[in-house]
Formats: sequence, structure tokens, C-alpha cells
Amino acid sequence: MAQATKKSACPNLFVAAIDFGTTYSGYAFSGKDDFEKDPLKISANHWNAGARSLISHKAPTCLLLKPDKTFMSFGYEAENDFTNMAQEDDDDDSDDEKEKPDFNKYYYFHRFKMVLHNNKDLSRTTEVVDEMGKSLPAIEVFTHAIQYLKDHLFSSLKDSFSGITHRDIKYVLTVPAIWNDNAKQFMRLAATRAGISPDNFSIALEPEAASLYCQHHSVDTENGEKELFKKTARSGDAYMVVDLGGGTADITVHEKQMDGSLKELLAATGGAFGGKNVDDAFKSFLEDIIGKEAMQTFKLKCMDDYIDIFREFETKKRAVSNGKTNKVVMTMPVSLTNLVKTSSVKGQKSTFKDVVENSVYGNDVNFAKQKLHISHSCFVKFFDPAIDGIIKHMESILYQSNFSHVKNILMVGGFSECEILQEKIKNRLTQKRIIIPEEAGLAVLKGAVLCGHIPRAISGRVARYTYGIQSWPMFNDRFHPASKRVTVGTSVRCRDVFFKFIEIGQQVTPGHRESQVFQVLNPSDNTLECTVFASTERDPQFVDDASCSQLGILTVPFTRPTNSTQAVEIEETLIFGETELRVKAKDLSTGQEFEATLNLLGNQI
Repeated sequence: MAQATKKSACPNLFVAAIDFGTTYSGYAFSGKDDFEKDPLKISANHWNAGARSLISHKAPTCLLLKPDKTFMSFGYEAENDFTNMAQEDDDDDSDDEKEKPDFNKYYYFHRFKMVLHNNKDLSRTTEVVDEMGKSLPAIEVFTHAIQYLKDHLFSSLKDSFSGITHRDIKYVLTVPAIWNDNAKQFMRLAATRAGISPDNFSIALEPEAASLYCQHHSVDTENGEKELFKKTARSGDAYMVVDLGGGTADITVHEKQMDGSLKELLAATGGAFGGKNVDDAFKSFLEDIIGKEAMQTFKLKCMDDYIDIFREFETKKRAVSNGKTNKVVMTMPVSLTNLVKTSSVKGQKSTFKDVVENSVYGNDVNFAKQKLHISHSCFVKFFDPAIDGIIKHMESILYQSNFSHVKNILMVGGFSECEILQEKIKNRLTQKRIIIPEEAGLAVLKGAVLCGHIPRAISGRVARYTYGIQSWPMFNDRFHPASKRVTVGTSVRCRDVFFKFIEIGQQVTPGHRESQVFQVLNPSDNTLECTVFASTERDPQFVDDASCSQLGILTVPFTRPTNSTQAVEIEETLIFGETELRVKAKDLSTGQEFEATLNLLGNQI
């Protein structure tokens, strides 16, 4: 049994983590006492897929809302409810007197998390489109999903521990490390709306959570034996963490410290190279055969069969490996083959067998007895775009001189369990040791529980951007362009100057503070607003440079002393090095300190 090296720093009785993934989501929890006996004594929920008799630790990230936009179901249940409604809608033999639900009026959201990825325009009004083309505000959709997972989690705990309340639970929500600050605040807002108190809530970065989990997990050593990963990585050793989920690839480099903590050497990078890309490639394959228009018609008219195709593809995708089979066989629904037969595909009417034979895949695919036979070589090509993107990104890091010494690569996340992916990475990076822990798909989820118990397990991070504010220094015609010259009162100032707090690539410890004092000059004001900017350059000159973007507006309330003519001075402090950017403010005239609000998502709705 693994022994904990630290006491839990969580003041709550339980830590519960919600891993909100692009393709699958789940939750896990552990008690404070259990953690201190065995950090890996973590309970994860079991989801029942119903008719398929499949039990898994995660459920599909699918949400079904009623026509009035209220919650109906989530996960496997949402999949089944929606396909059943779609099936009833297509069933001409059903009882006419029985009122059937019009499934087109329901909202079915599937794999909607990617709306937050690299979305510079993300706000409270951002919308997400469901599978039938209808849209709702994304904040409502995410709130419903998180609330369901939170309530399901709480019910599980309450069944085992009587008298438990939400105040007894520290909730941890996972997010990709490559997400920007706006997306993180969006998830925090959705969690708050879902009924999670901000005082009992934190965000865990996915590759950090996985890396922390693996410290306590056994891995195969070079001599074939099992050993705790934290014992194989000595102080000063660096290793790459490759977190491959359904939507994104999160890649970073961690270094083991003498006190057992982890230091980030590389700010997380990556992109949309997750397992969803394999599904997208398969969809494009079908569209190449029958045409995009026919595929869209099939989706809208036969939604139940459309969902079933991708359910079966998910099963085949997980089972396929190199050299074990000559072909992959998939059942094509009669509704699809009839649609092709009765419609014009690529300008002429043909049977499904004809369009397969006449497609660009004619030599690799054939159709017989309602089954599509796909050659192994053709099927594995569905994986190429994602795998090529992952390997190219890994190599771009490992070829840098400051990371060339990295020998160990830790692969986690659900997509890391793919044998085709594993083999291609091992064949390409032959000089590196590839470590894939057992339950790689649960490493983020269970690691997030550990993050709740040991919030300071990451002792250093790398700034992903240069952060600063807008300033108005005295104008200097030697350095400042004439276009930026403005007169403020009796002073000649330079507008829009970027006042840097920290710079991109800078090492910061959790809680690193940078402060600036501002004066409130307008007597009628009772708040002070300051705009915070982020830049992809090390030394931006002005806040309107192409590399800069407005991160958010810092709003600081204050109380002006009665009958005082003295300008109010506010010290504003940005706190870096944590999973989220935090802000504090201090009224220097009264000494009052408080949390300030950094609005990253625009106006309230």
C-alpha cells in the first residue's frame, strides 16, 4: 500500500473532483482520513450504459434539455433518451393515439466543451449549438452539466456518509492547462451557478493533476519491475507530461524538487489534438463516400441511427491495434443505405454498395450484407491527423536545447490508452522512455482529488503570457510616438503604455505578488477601474500592440472619507503562479483589504 508523505491540507472532510471532459466526464472523491492512510484510496463513480451492459468510470459528455430548456438527463441516459425519442419519431407503426415527444424541440448537446478552447471572444453571451442546430448560451449548458455531476456526486457521498453537507466537501474542477484565463473564469462562473460555493471550490490544471497522481502510482521500470513513479524520478529530474484527452493535448515539462513538489519548466502548450479528431476523420470518411449533404440529411432525419454509428465507431476505435486484424467491420443502418438509394449522391442515384465502390476508398472498403468492411490500413489512417499533431508538438519541445535532456515521457489521459498512438510515439521517439500508467484515463480525475488535499504540490509555474496594465507616464519625445501624446490637466502624457507586471516564460511561485498604487482623482467616483492586459511578447510597448489583448477589467470599490480633499490611493495586487489569476486590493487610507473582481467575461447578463 502506498503511504502518504503529507497530511491533507484540506479543511473539509472530503475532496471531490469533477473531470469535465470533451468526450467523457466523471467524478471521484476521497476522505481526509483515507488520504492520510493511502493517497490512492480514491472512489470513482461507475456509470451504467444501459442496454449495452457497459460499466465505466466516466459517462459521455452529453446533455439533454427539455423544450423549455430545463434539465432532462446527462451521459448515457441522455444518449439513450434522445435516441429513443428519435426512434419513436421515425416509428410509423406506433400508437397514433399516444402523444409522442417531438425530439426536434429538445436540446441535445454533445462534446460541447471545445467551445471554450482558444476562444478569444468568450463571454457570458457566448452560445453553443446542439446536434440539431439550435443554440443556447454556453453558460446555461455548462451550468446544467456541472450541476448534474455535482448533485450525483453529493448523492453518492450522502448514501455512504449520513449527515454530510456541501460545506463538508471541497470541490475541484479540472480544466486544460492550455486554456486562457477567460475560459477558467467561465468554468468557475458555471460552477458557482451550479450551486458550488466559491469558498469550497478550486480549479486543477489537467496535466498537473495527472502528474501528481502518477507520483503515487506504480510504473514499469527498465528491468520490468514495478516501482512508485516518485521513486524513479529523483530530485532535479525533468520529465515531459503528455495529457491526451478527447478534445485537447496538454503538454508540459515538470521537474522533481527536493521537497517532493513539482516545478513547471515549460508553460503548457498543445492544441486540439484529442481523440475527437479520430471521430472527425471517420465522419469525413463517410462524407467522402455519400456526400456531405446526404450525411447531414441522415443526421437530421435519422438521429438515432446517426448516434448509433458513432457509438459503434467508438467501440471499434478502442479495440483496434496494429497487426491484430486485417479489417474492421461496422454495421450500417438500413436508414442510411435506403437514404443513399433514394437520393442523388454526387449527381446520380446509386446503391450504397455502388457509392462505396466508386469512392476514393474503393480499394480499401467494401459493403456486403449491410456491413461496411474497412481495411486495417484505411481505418488506422483516421488516427493520423491527431497523432501527427501530437508527435510534431512533442518533438518541437524535445528538440529545444533546454529540454533535450528530458528522457522520460509520461503519457496520461484517455487517448493515451490507444495502442496505435502508443506504438507510433515509441517508434518515433526511440531514445525516450515512454511511461503509461495503469488507468491512464483516470489519472486526471484522481489526480484532481490529490490536488484538493495537497494544493501546494506544484511549487513553481511558468507564466504563459506577459501581464500588465495600461499606464500614462510623462511624455518623452525620445521614446514615445507623437500619436500617443495627450494632455491631462497640466501634464503631457503618453497614453496606452504597457506597464509590465510579469513577463512570458518567467518562473513564478504560487502566490507571487505584483502591486501598483493608483489614485482616484474624480471626487464622484466610488469605484476604481483598471484594465489588465496580456501579451504574447516579452516586452510589449503599448496595450494596443498586435500581440496584446484585453484580459479583463479590475473593479475596486472603496469608501471616500467624509469631507476629505485628499486623493484616495488604492494598491492593487495581482497574484500569479496559481491555477487562476487572483486579485487583491487595499485602501491605503483605511488599511482595508479585500478581494477585487477581475471581469474576464464582459458585462453581466
